[in-house]
Amino acid sequence: MIAFNKTRGREIASRVVKADDPVARSRGLLGRTALEAGEGLWIVPCPMIHTLFMRFPIDAVFLDRGLRVVRVLENLKPWRLSPWVFRAHSVLELAGGSAGRGVQAGDQLEFRRAEGGS
Repeated sequence: MIAFNKTRGREIASRVVKADDPVARSRGLLGRTALEAGEGLWIVPCPMIHTLFMRFPIDAVFLDRGLRVVRVLENLKPWRLSPWVFRAHSVLELAGGSAGRGVQAGDQLEFRRAEGGS
């Protein structure tokens, strides 16, 4: 899946996996050694995240039900908790430092099917 910022007309991540069942949401990025540029994990539903047991920083883009960005946390280090983002329905986790290049609160995102699959 591709995460695209409609407001700014740019792709945010080209390889997004959706975690929308209890097992996938609880596993998240645990066990990974990195999140590469262009990769993302979209957790639905999810108004708050943690980076406990993680080995690398991430950016977290919190989205409301209409996929509008309500908050962006950049470079959330391992062993941290995000605040509870009350208006958030989901969160897009990206490689640390990548959200600042193209996502801000108020932006409208969309998720597109990647050519050839997911």
